[in-house]
Amino acid sequence: MTRRIVISVLGLIAVVLGTIALPLGLLTAAQDRRDFAVDTRSAATTLASVAEERLGDRSSPRPLHHLVTALGGSGDLVLVLDQAGARVDGTARRPAVTAGQLSSGRAAAQPAVYQLDDYVLVVAPVRKDSGTGNLGVVALARPTSAVDRRITVLWLLIAGVSAAGLLAAGLARWVRRPLAGLDSAAQLLGDGQLATRSPADKGPQEVRRLAGNFNQMAARLEALVHGHQATMADVSHQLRTPLAALRLRLELLAQDSDEAVASELAGAQEEIGRLSRLVNGLLAVARAENMTAAPVTIAVDAIVRSRIAAWRPAADEQGITLTAGGLEPVLVRIGDGQLEQILDNLLANALDALHPGGSLVVAAGPDGDRARVTVADNGPGMTAEQKRLAFRRFATGTSGGTGLGLAIVDRLVVSAGGTAALSDTPGGGLTVAIELPAALPERGARRIAGAGRPGAQARHDRDSGGRP
Repeated sequence: MTRRIVISVLGLIAVVLGTIALPLGLLTAAQDRRDFAVDTRSAATTLASVAEERLGDRSSPRPLHHLVTALGGSGDLVLVLDQAGARVDGTARRPAVTAGQLSSGRAAAQPAVYQLDDYVLVVAPVRKDSGTGNLGVVALARPTSAVDRRITVLWLLIAGVSAAGLLAAGLARWVRRPLAGLDSAAQLLGDGQLATRSPADKGPQEVRRLAGNFNQMAARLEALVHGHQATMADVSHQLRTPLAALRLRLELLAQDSDEAVASELAGAQEEIGRLSRLVNGLLAVARAENMTAAPVTIAVDAIVRSRIAAWRPAADEQGITLTAGGLEPVLVRIGDGQLEQILDNLLANALDALHPGGSLVVAAGPDGDRARVTVADNGPGMTAEQKRLAFRRFATGTSGGTGLGLAIVDRLVVSAGGTAALSDTPGGGLTVAIELPAALPERGARRIAGAGRPGAQARHDRDSGGRP
């Protein structure tokens, strides 16, 4: 984004220079030179009028001499000749006028303007009051240094504006680098690299302050996640070990008990098993909520085939048909192993709800800019209220279930930027639809995750939660 800002600023400066500043400078400079020539011509015309009074009316030479002196004092070069070519008045320095130009001026009816290297030369006839002829000619050469200075100032001003625009582009580039670093750090943090920090010593003060706030947020997030993980590890150790010891003692006690006591002890063991599954489910939910695995690009259809193959023996054992529906190639970016865990929980829930003779169909494919995975069964389904509460913890509709399976699925899907939804299967049953952001194929790398966990591990995952 910041690169586009720099390019846009540079493009805007180029457009302004090309369509406004440069043409405006050229037009203004040309207009200044035209105005200067008009002013010089007007001064020469005035000089010719005063000279007419001196040559035609034989008046005092003083007005003409005063005017010539004033013009000469401002830097102009003046020459006044009569019709015979004799000098009447003028400045000490003669203007650079040729005899041909003077001859043409004595015969002309209008002033002639000539552009010299450093002067504007005007040769004007001294006309009679009657307009029937000329009495002489005047030549006025005015230096262009004043207008040249004004034009130079104009171009310097345009150059300054252009330099300011380029400086603005440079400032955009100055801002772009720290913003790019902040964007990269945010992406890495979102991918699970909690130790990522953004450089906070570059760019303008506002960007440095933003980077500092980001680093403070990242540090607190890292501390919170690590604290949760440490807590979960402690809970796992403190709860699992006593439960395992209690189950072992009950088994030993049942060996030396009569039938009635053994039956009661068996019921207690079942409750301990349920409590163990509940603890495992809670730990699985906590791990899902604190998942920080870096996302990788995987082929969804390959993962689905792998999990169907892993769960088919368990389905056959229950007399349930597990098949793949339409599987189209589609890629997603998700934490390594998370899609397998999602599918394992969905398949475990479905198998727990189905009776022998039931069917379970898994499909996957692209849906616009997302990947869609559906797990549809023809079981008893859910009521509207059960579907509304299904993704909450401990919301269960089956005896012995922990109500954590779909909660785990929801946490994993949301952490990957996706959504999970429940609907009725046509003809009866429940359909779980998972949508994840699709990923573009990675050039030079092919990540086809087709080797899932073995069936024994899949059965172990079923203990992490039952059907809600």
